[in-house]
Amino acid sequence: MMDKVDLTPELLRELQLKQLDMLKYFKDFCEKNGLTYYLIGGALIGALREGGFVPWDDDIDVMLPRPDYEMLYRLWREQHADGRFRLLRTDGEVFTGNIFMTVTDTNYTMVKTNQVNVDIPHGLVLDVFPLDAAPNGRLARRAQLFWTMLYSLFLAQVVPENHGGLLAFGSRLLLGIFRGKKVREKIWRFSEKQMSKYSFEENDFVTELCSGPYWMKFEYPKRIYEGVATVNFEGIELTCMAGYDEYLRMVFGDYMTEPPEEEQVPHHDIAVLDLNKPCV
Repeated sequence: MMDKVDLTPELLRELQLKQLDMLKYFKDFCEKNGLTYYLIGGALIGALREGGFVPWDDDIDVMLPRPDYEMLYRLWREQHADGRFRLLRTDGEVFTGNIFMTVTDTNYTMVKTNQVNVDIPHGLVLDVFPLDAAPNGRLARRAQLFWTMLYSLFLAQVVPENHGGLLAFGSRLLLGIFRGKKVREKIWRFSEKQMSKYSFEENDFVTELCSGPYWMKFEYPKRIYEGVATVNFEGIELTCMAGYDEYLRMVFGDYMTEPPEEEQVPHHDIAVLDLNKPCV
């Protein structure tokens, strides 16, 4: 079994603070280009409850509506925004192992255990997720989830963790049948188009398709995301969805109350962490 970095409170806090430059760069790029983004998940809870990081949290997550998400990728490349901060996404040239985009700070080195054998710059990361419309019809919604599972499987090219039985068997079978890089890329690109083809204007709910099997099942009333609010995160003014309270209560319940002590732990496994060395 691979050794994992022991994140002491002091090392975790140092890691948290070093992520702020990346967050500022992302925020400035979005604001300069008129892109809507939302602080989400534990980072949003931390902003509301702590004014910054939850003490045991080890990352920051943001989300953009699908049109802004795609525009972010295009504008980042057009404006040659890569430098210290790299926007990474699996495409025909790069394989990240992620089903979403990340911004990577190459001034530091951090390798997650599930990416040890992935050939990318292994720096500190900001996870960037798309927000998609969920179709109103039940059959269309089931089809969307089907295409999302195919997209996730053939892009990440691994059987989903903690999912045994029929799902794991079917995933192994499909990966065994479709082994070629080109055919796998064709499948996930087609699946991505199918799962993300629904418009916000014509449907009443939105969903997180690229956050994993658990999260893709959530459907949020789109009114939650109509407009933005501002929160303070470690002294940085960031935007979140206007209906943040309804969103957080749907997902986390009483989010202003800390969870039991045994749940107050970082949720990523890190194989290598060097905050004094740039990544290669």
